[in-house]
Amino acid sequence: MRRIKTAIIGCGKIGQTHAQALSTLAESEFVAVCDAQLSRAQSFAEQYRVQAFDSVAEMLSRADVEAVTICTPHPLHEEPCLQAAQAGVHVLIEKPMASSLKSCDAMLEAADKGQIKLGIVSQRRLFEPVQRMKAAIDAGKIGKPILGAFSMFSWRDQAYYQSDPWRGKWETEGGGVLVNQSPHMLDMLQWFMGEIDEVSGYWSNLNHPYMEVEDTALAMIRFKSGALGNVVASLSQKPGIYTKIHIHGANGASVGVQTDTGATFVAGMSGVTEPPLNDVWTIPGEEHQLGEFEAADRQSFQTIDVATHYHALQIQDFLRSILEDRSPLVTGEEGRIVVEMFTAIYRSNELGRPVRFPL
Repeated sequence: MRRIKTAIIGCGKIGQTHAQALSTLAESEFVAVCDAQLSRAQSFAEQYRVQAFDSVAEMLSRADVEAVTICTPHPLHEEPCLQAAQAGVHVLIEKPMASSLKSCDAMLEAADKGQIKLGIVSQRRLFEPVQRMKAAIDAGKIGKPILGAFSMFSWRDQAYYQSDPWRGKWETEGGGVLVNQSPHMLDMLQWFMGEIDEVSGYWSNLNHPYMEVEDTALAMIRFKSGALGNVVASLSQKPGIYTKIHIHGANGASVGVQTDTGATFVAGMSGVTEPPLNDVWTIPGEEHQLGEFEAADRQSFQTIDVATHYHALQIQDFLRSILEDRSPLVTGEEGRIVVEMFTAIYRSNELGRPVRFPL
């Protein structure tokens, strides 16, 4: 198998997760890292025996890179993506794709012009309980999806926002719970339910006075199919309760997953202590399978590190999409939908009325 020469842009906490994958996957020849702080890039380079750079342009010209993963703060995704696309280098971007639709559109245009693969990290799609839900929905086992509900009751403390200088600020993070913690679930909600027609939303900072952005957001969604959805995303429940997504069908059957128990994990700061599990499964004739699913997933959980395993699977899919000349698991266009969703919630709150899609 031909190995793709890979590199990382952004050597922060999530960068370590990408480095572990790129240094071990059979499809990857990990050759370089880049960070605005050269000392941080050099630390990565020593650990993984790759080249270190503090200039994206220099890395692209000197390291013969074929694919990069971008792990910088969200508002800083656009520029390295544009540089890579111009150089004909494929790009996988950490969630969310960007903090603005303008940046998303610039990246999509550059990817099209450069004829590169552009993918977005949303590794929770690969959780086995999530895959079961998608397969059941696509097979028509719940009938037409008519109601989707995403609920996050999580927690972030002051130490988290002080762990990196860019966290908790509009200018450097682009938003709060909607932009940072919710993209995975927003992505899955639209993946399960289909195209969006209208969004009404509210946001607030309820108990994090030391940061600028929202810690809580609510939204109601009308899908083009006529189905409805709701979002409750909060970081205000100490020490964190759960994160769930449930899909209810026209035949009365429902499927659901609890992706996180307690607070959602933080790369490089916390681990995953409980496996993601299907918590609702009322498909006629399959109700008994819920216990079987849980037993299988708990057994699997003992053999993997959830914080890194599914990232590696998605990075592997992205590299294979290059080798096989196909679309990656989550495309740039799908990544843009998530940005459009949280942008619509912010805009609806500002305008005091529902917002129609497309924005």
